[in-house]
Amino acid sequence: MKSKASTEASLVFSYLTLRKAIGWLGTTLPFVLCLGAAVLFGKGIQSSISYYYHTGMRDVFVGTLFAIGFFLLSYQGYERADHIAGNLACLFAVGVALFPTVKDAGAVGTERIIGSVHAGFAALFFGTLTYFSLVLFTKTNPRKKPTRRKLQRNMVYRACGAIMAACILLAAVYAVLPAESQARLSAYAPIYWLEATAILVFGISWLTKGEAILKDEG
Repeated sequence: MKSKASTEASLVFSYLTLRKAIGWLGTTLPFVLCLGAAVLFGKGIQSSISYYYHTGMRDVFVGTLFAIGFFLLSYQGYERADHIAGNLACLFAVGVALFPTVKDAGAVGTERIIGSVHAGFAALFFGTLTYFSLVLFTKTNPRKKPTRRKLQRNMVYRACGAIMAACILLAAVYAVLPAESQARLSAYAPIYWLEATAILVFGISWLTKGEAILKDEG
């Protein structure tokens, strides 16, 4: 039979691996979608990450969101708050995948409703990921002195959380701009870059949590 220490070591390894898997999915998704659409289907940068649903990269977009969602569902963390946040993030990720963004600006009726639901799930998903970085990941066992690496990791978590929050805020600002202003900026695909940045730093945050970055010394 395995000793208690051996069992705990296996659990720690499993959690670190799970966190790294979530991190790699996040950091690679914007690049895979962009490069895949360009190389395989001759498509340029889309107006948003979500718009890749309407390209030949649809299955990659949906499949990756489902994978991230169910990895988050499996994530337990150390407290009940981690478990709840993981469950909610899973729900929101799957919601983003199942309710696609509208294909055309002039969409009406059911398509417009689905697009609004998609936007709501996306905002909640990014909000939950920001909460992970700023609140849950920065917690330290009160009975132990944080290591130098832990303090460094906390800096990464806070930076990633702040960037995600800024991306959400800027996307919201863009959404309420006058139509003429949005039309002028649309050529630069601002929502794509904001979403890609938020997803990338989300991945970096989870890679750091999995100790792929700034692993404890010794």
